[in-house]
Formats: sequence, C-alpha cells, structure tokens
Amino acid sequence: MFKINENYLKLQGSYLFSAIDKKVRNFIEENPHRKVIRLGIGDVTQPLAPTILKALRKAVDEMGEKETFHGYGPDLGYEFLRKAIVEKDYKKRGCDIEIDEIFVSDGAKCDAGNIQEIFSIENTIGVCDPVYPVYVDSNVMAGRTGTYDKDKETWSQVTYMPCTMENHFIPELPKKAPDMIYLCFPNNPTGTTLTKEQLQRWVDYGNKEGAILLFDAAYEAYISQEDVPHSIYECEGAKTCAIELKSFSKNAGFTGTRLGYTVVPKDLKCGEVSLNTLWARRHGTKYNGAPYIIQRAGEAVYSKEGQKELRVQIANYMKNAAYISKGLKEAGYEVFGGINAPYIWMKTPDKMTSWEFFDYLLKEAGVVGTPGAGFGPSGEGYFRLTAFGSYENTVEAMDRIRKL
Repeated sequence: MFKINENYLKLQGSYLFSAIDKKVRNFIEENPHRKVIRLGIGDVTQPLAPTILKALRKAVDEMGEKETFHGYGPDLGYEFLRKAIVEKDYKKRGCDIEIDEIFVSDGAKCDAGNIQEIFSIENTIGVCDPVYPVYVDSNVMAGRTGTYDKDKETWSQVTYMPCTMENHFIPELPKKAPDMIYLCFPNNPTGTTLTKEQLQRWVDYGNKEGAILLFDAAYEAYISQEDVPHSIYECEGAKTCAIELKSFSKNAGFTGTRLGYTVVPKDLKCGEVSLNTLWARRHGTKYNGAPYIIQRAGEAVYSKEGQKELRVQIANYMKNAAYISKGLKEAGYEVFGGINAPYIWMKTPDKMTSWEFFDYLLKEAGVVGTPGAGFGPSGEGYFRLTAFGSYENTVEAMDRIRKL
C-alpha cells in the first residue's frame, strides 16, 4: 500500500492566510451588509503600469503569429530579461553579478520554498522570528524538523532568532551557527530593515561559519533610506555565502501574473560542488520557465518609462503606509515599520493576543489584519497591517480604528 509524506502532518492545520480568509468569509456571511476592509494579505491593488501593459499586449500578438511564436523558453529565462536584471538591479549598484547567475522563475515564494531541495535534510536552519511562514513550512515538509517543543511551538532543527521591540527587530548572530539562514529585509512582517553595516556582519558570519544565507529581497523597491542595501551583494564577500531571492510582485504589481528570479553566484560552493550547477539542474528538471509574454512584461519594468510609472505606484503605497502609521500612533498604539517597507507592525493593546485583536478588529471595525502569532513565537502580541489597499479604504480603515 502507498504511503504519504508524513512530514505534512507536522504542519499547522492550514496556511496562515487560508485561516484568515476562512474567518473573514464566515464574518461576511453573518454580516452581509457590513463593508469589510482588507489590510491583511500583502496583495497589490493598483493595476499594471501602462508601459508594462503595452509590452504584454505586444507579446501576446507575437504569440499569434507563426514567425514570432514562442514555445518552450530557455531554462534560466530569456536573455533579454536576464540581461536587464543584471544591468539595472546589480551593475548599477556595483554588484558583480553575471547573466548565468540569474534564474528566472514564477515568483519568489516558489523559489523560497524550493531552494531547500538542493541542501541536505540533515542541515539545521535559522529564521528571524517573526518570519514569513513559507521558510519554515517548506523545510518541515521536507523533514528538516528534529523534535518538537510543544510549549515553545518550535522544532529543534530550527533556530528561531527573536526580532522584538527589545532588540529593535534586529536578530542577533546565533551562538551556534545554523547551516542555512533565512533573512528577509526589508522584513516581512515587521517592515523593519538592516543597514549595510549590520548586513555585512551577517555576510562575515556566514563566511566564517560556513553557513548559507538565503536572502529574500522582495521589498527592496520600497527602500527610502540611503544606508539600507537593496541587495546582499552590496556587501563584501556575499558571493561566497549568499543566495538572493527577488520578486516582481510587489515592485511592479505582478502578484497575478507571477514573475521573480533567484541569484546563485558561481563562487558559491560546498567543497568543490557548485550550488549554481545544482540549482540549474533542479531548475531544468522541475520547471519549464515563466511564460514568454510575462518575461517581456518583466523586461518593460526596467525601461525608463516603466521605472517612472512604478515609482509613482510605490509612492502611493508608501503614502498609505505613512497614513496608517500616523493614524495608529494618534490612536495610542506602538507602531513600527512603514518607512522602507509597505508593512506596519504594531503592538496589540491591553495584553490581547494577536488572534484576539484580529477578532476584535474584524468584529468592531470591519478591518482585517494579520495576527503576529501566525509568523512565529515572537510574533505573539503584535499585529501586521499592509499598505496595499486603496488610499480611500486606508483612510476609512483608520477612521474606524480611531473610533475604537
């Protein structure tokens, strides 16, 4: 008789945002005439920029002609997109990244979940706490767990690095180095980030301890402060210890069209084995590439016109972030983030748990956020709101919260 992968049974009953969606749907069924404002999931709301749409339509037309039709694309992605990525995301920042170190995919979430496949099941992992759930869940699915501590709700093979008010949401270097360390900056969910000097310490640590840094830079387009790096490769020595994950979802609104990429430097090795070669082998075996039309749209992101249009969109989201942050502070809440990221991280009031505050905010204000406990043990007592709604809904949501 067949057997299942029992590691899946070690996961929580449902993915965090599925649990939230179920609660919201039940509330709407019970209150059909109540307007619910969703500031929970990090999904964009502004439409694709005109320049991107123009490129998308042109590519669609090409697919309708025999002479310009495209079938299977190159494993690593089309050269026109990878070349644009290298020139605009790396060369202009002084990062020595080459075109064959870029792997185009259908999003950073998939890459974040899949990248662990090229590493030993015996590896230990380190994650910031709170953390994007995919990092831990994908490793649990693979069996990289060890024993479970019911009181702390943690796995022995996973080192949780607390990021709280007390340490200004900056994780400390673990005394015992994990083999794989996930870093996400600007951070999801806290909205905070590291300076270049602080990130350099992690790079030095990774090289010294022989640890691999898996750096999620999905929100780099929202960085506004000069001393905050947009890529880990701005740090000296990063090419020998770091893999970087990037996304088009939040910087260009591709949550519905799906596009991202991963950088695996050729200098990154385990002994004599190249991780670039391993990822290329995995990529070519299990993936047939992002659609041609989407990659052409991605190329338009790097055009002069595309960049100008996207700066306006990002400014609109950050206008929302500033309004939320200001409104919450005026209402007496302790608030963090919202400067270099579209997320606002707040302390729950009156010693409420994060799920209690979720229920309270939904019932009393009709506003949806994300409970901090869903991001890990240190997320308890905190709550996340996103700036991805419309400005009108953002203003209304803050008016409702102020009245509470």
